[in-house]
Amino acid sequence: MATDETVRLPLAGRVAFASNVSVAADVKCLFDRAESAFASPAHILVSCAGVSNAKYPPLAGTSVEDWDAIFSVNARGAFLCCREAAARLVRGGGGRIVTVSSSLVAALLPGYGAYAASKAAVEAMTKVLAKELRGTGVTANCVAPGPTATELFFAGKSEEDVRRLAEVSPLRRLGQPEDVAALVGFSCTDVGEWVNGQVVRVNGGFI
Repeated sequence: MATDETVRLPLAGRVAFASNVSVAADVKCLFDRAESAFASPAHILVSCAGVSNAKYPPLAGTSVEDWDAIFSVNARGAFLCCREAAARLVRGGGGRIVTVSSSLVAALLPGYGAYAASKAAVEAMTKVLAKELRGTGVTANCVAPGPTATELFFAGKSEEDVRRLAEVSPLRRLGQPEDVAALVGFSCTDVGEWVNGQVVRVNGGFI
């Protein structure tokens, strides 16, 4: 849920607010508070909140509650953030929307049915959004990482699982957050404007 506490991070010019992206009122509050903090309309949205099921069950063993929980954050959360951004981002150039999907949408590994499906929804929505923003100067792209050394990736995996997935990449390593951040950063710049309505898989050759 949204809180009334503002956390000031060590780097100047950054503020953070807690928010539940699956709740429309929280998302609106998040945008309101960001615009107030910087005394400026929003220019960029990076929608990257995500959850998974660390038990990696097959579809036959996935509960309705777990399915709904994953879609609530991954798909509904991205939708609510993109909807708010589409209505509020500055027009005329420099407006950027970047959603975060997963290379699992292409890899289609067993145990990731709900997660991959929720991220596939994000990819389709982002492509449609780019077309709907025609004439505004706002671009919308989706970055789809492969296995990346994050808390979400490591959850529920053994050391052998991690090694096996790292070896799949031709570069024989896991991605690092900075590998993904570099592409997200480019997508938010003026020189990245001509890349629009795309899903870019950043995974070292994983898929």
